[in-house]
Amino acid sequence: MGSSRLISRRRPDQGSKWVRIAIAILATVGAIYTGSITLSRWGLIGPLSCPGGLDGCDKVLNSPWGTLLNFQGSDIPLSFAGLIAYFSILVMAIIPLLPGLVENKLDISRRTWWGLFALSCGMSVFSLILLWLMFFKINAFCFFCILSAVISFSLLLLSVLGGGWDDIGKLIFRGILLSLVVLLGGLIWSSAIDPKTQDSITIGEGIPPVVQTRSTPEKIDFARYLSSSGVVQYSAYWCPHCHEQKELFGREASGELVIVECASDGKNNQHELCNRKGIEYFPSWEIGDRIYSGVKSLEQLAELTGYVYKE
Repeated sequence: MGSSRLISRRRPDQGSKWVRIAIAILATVGAIYTGSITLSRWGLIGPLSCPGGLDGCDKVLNSPWGTLLNFQGSDIPLSFAGLIAYFSILVMAIIPLLPGLVENKLDISRRTWWGLFALSCGMSVFSLILLWLMFFKINAFCFFCILSAVISFSLLLLSVLGGGWDDIGKLIFRGILLSLVVLLGGLIWSSAIDPKTQDSITIGEGIPPVVQTRSTPEKIDFARYLSSSGVVQYSAYWCPHCHEQKELFGREASGELVIVECASDGKNNQHELCNRKGIEYFPSWEIGDRIYSGVKSLEQLAELTGYVYKE
């Protein structure tokens, strides 16, 4: 038999059942941690413990590349896309293993193997892009990103070994074609949201982006009230949501706020103070003896501080 052919009897998923189970286990692990990151970003569960240092994970997950969509404080993190991908792989892995599935089982098995290969191949290529961003753009280490890459490549390897492919040449050709499409799309995406490519935002080393919006007199008065009342905003120069918070106030008003830089490599940072305060998310507001995390509208801040804000 030629070298481009793999022996496959194509019985009802015989010989590949345990590979499917291994894929399902890995997909479950991926779904658990991406789901946890998503829920944590949405404030539905507490902060996660990140091996290797929470500061690095925060820097990566809260970077511009960590968010898919943003709507005035409510965002859809990239981890949500990972959750959908892992859940899809889990479903495709277990469907042919369900009892009572007799009719079209061979066809379902074949189609799900192609689905497993295609999705894991795309995830592996995209993981390489994310690793490149992590090391060369964000300059941080995130355990969750490394874990995602390891799981993605493991899923790809298992799908190749366990698929019982009749024509390995077709598999390689489709894999290369899909990889190029994902690579091109991923590079375009990463470049489009890179702050350094956006004329409206300029970031220096350890320095937050320049606020572009202008402040109204009402916003300036409100910012001065917050400062005089002892309200403090904890921020990180690399955090896009912190920049969004400042843009709500405007350039002049944000200059009146008491803003503490928490990033350990940020200019004039107070990293130790942030640790003592237990700051886990950026931005965070210290109002009285409580910490409120996330972007807050001016109306929300007014309600929390007892200020009558009108504009």
